[in-house]
Amino acid sequence: MVLGSCASVQVGAAFAAQLFPAVGPAGATTLRLTTAAVLLMVWVRPRVRHWTRRQWGPVLAFGGALAGMNSAFYAGLERLPLGPAVTIEFLGPLTLAAVLTRRRRDLLWVVLALAGVVLLGFGGGEGATALDPVGVVLVLVAGTLWAAYVLLSARVGAAVPGQSGLAVASVVAAVLVLPAGVATAGTALLEPWLLLAGAAVGVLSSVVPYSLELAALRRLPARTFGILLSLEPAVAALAGLAVLGQALGLHAVLAIALVVVASAGAMGASRRPQA
Repeated sequence: MVLGSCASVQVGAAFAAQLFPAVGPAGATTLRLTTAAVLLMVWVRPRVRHWTRRQWGPVLAFGGALAGMNSAFYAGLERLPLGPAVTIEFLGPLTLAAVLTRRRRDLLWVVLALAGVVLLGFGGGEGATALDPVGVVLVLVAGTLWAAYVLLSARVGAAVPGQSGLAVASVVAAVLVLPAGVATAGTALLEPWLLLAGAAVGVLSSVVPYSLELAALRRLPARTFGILLSLEPAVAALAGLAVLGQALGLHAVLAIALVVVASAGAMGASRRPQA
C-alpha cells in the first residue's frame, strides 16, 4: 500500500507541474483537491450526522493539514525540480520517524535513508546546485505539515471507520484552498480540459495515495510508516525522468539504492515479533 501510494502521488505531482503555466500552483492545488473531494464524496458517501466532537476534531485538523501541505508544496514545486523538492519535503516525515523510534536499529535505517535523500537532492544533477531559497522554505513548510499529516492520518483512521474521514477532510481542504485558486486562476478553472486534467491529478495525487495510506496506517506503526516513505524521493526522481524528462546521474542512482535498502530494512524490522 505504501509503495503504491508513493508511485501514484509522484506521477500525479509530475503531471500537476505541467498545469502551472495555465492556472498556477494555487489553481493546480484547487483542481487537485476539489476533484478529489468530489470523487471521494460520491464514492464514500460519509454519514456525518452522528459524528461526535472527538471525530470531527481530527478530521478538521486533517483537512487543514492537507490544504497547507499541498499549497506549500505546489508553490515550492514551481521554483524547484521535482526530485530535490520531494527530497527536502521528506525531511518532515523522516524527522518524525527519528523522533518516534524506540530502537537503535530503527534509527540506523533513518540515518541511512537520510543519507540517501541528501545525496539525491544535493549530490549533483539538474537543479541540485542552484536551489531557489524561497522554494526551499516553502517545501520545508510542506514537509512539516506532511509530518502532521502522518500523525493526523492515524488519528482519523482510528476515530472514523472506512474512508469517511478522508472524504470529509478532502472537502475541508478544498474549501480552504478555493479562494486562492479562484483569485489566481479565475475562470480558467472551468475549462473542460483543465477540469479533466485536474481530475486525473486528483485521483493520482489524492484519492489513490491517501486511501492507501490510511489503510496502511491501520496496519503499521507511525514510525515504520514514516521510514517506508523514504522511497518518495527515489520515486519522484523516476517520475521526473519519465514525465518531465529529468535525467538521473550516478549520485541519484546511489541515492536510490540507499533509500531502497533503508526501506527494506524498515519493512523487515516491522515484521519481526517484538521480544
